[in-house]
Amino acid sequence: MVEAPPPYGVAIAATPAIRRVVANNPGPMTGNGTNTWIVNHAGGCAVIDPGVADEGHLDAVVHALNGRALTHILLTHTHHDHLDGAAPLSHRTGAPIHAWHRSAEPTFTPDIGLHDLDMVAGLRVLHTPGHATDHICLETADGIILTGDHVMGWSTTLIPPAPHGSVQMFLDSMERLLQRRPRLLLSAHGPIIEQPESCMRGLLGHRLSRHESIAALLLAQPRTTDQIVDAAYHHLRPGLRRAALLNLRAHLEKLRDDGRAIQVGDSWALS
Repeated sequence: MVEAPPPYGVAIAATPAIRRVVANNPGPMTGNGTNTWIVNHAGGCAVIDPGVADEGHLDAVVHALNGRALTHILLTHTHHDHLDGAAPLSHRTGAPIHAWHRSAEPTFTPDIGLHDLDMVAGLRVLHTPGHATDHICLETADGIILTGDHVMGWSTTLIPPAPHGSVQMFLDSMERLLQRRPRLLLSAHGPIIEQPESCMRGLLGHRLSRHESIAALLLAQPRTTDQIVDAAYHHLRPGLRRAALLNLRAHLEKLRDDGRAIQVGDSWALS
């Protein structure tokens, strides 16, 4: 799904109760930038993923509250393009920061730790590890899921190796979201996903196809991850090599755990 660069610093309505402000941090891993979502609820507003610690972006988020009280700051996970604006926004407004109770970022502890199926600001917490161990999605009562980085329409999701991520966890989390039968997905990067099942099944199919293509590159003689990534990703842009290596290692770990690969240091071979 391709989206033209949205205006930065402007609230864009997704539904009558949900708006987004896109942070000005575009790049190969963030697309047009981080979507900060503002969700109305009975007691005020919740802000999901404040994004970067940029004063202009935070000004726009506060302006987009339209005078309603900010009661909750929620993080889908603690990667810095989601986390860094949280503390400055909390200091401005007094709103506490809510995130998964076991933070994957050693320097961060949420004010309020969340657990699976908790209700917060009218949203249901769904623990969806894979992209990060502390990743959550947030589900509205009317079938909208705010998916963070777990499901994005503009790109596949980076899955890092253990202990930070897991291909099997990602697959299990995707199946969980499919079972919720959402009517709309709002991700932390990219446009609104208006055909959730089609998008998720397409991403699942792509992930499983990539997994098998990596398995097909394994030989009886061990190969390094650098050798395998060169064979797996043709014409890879230099800025994406680190991400490709992380994805590759995560897939190799699943192949190892499934008894299909052998790890010898940083080299891998058929089992």
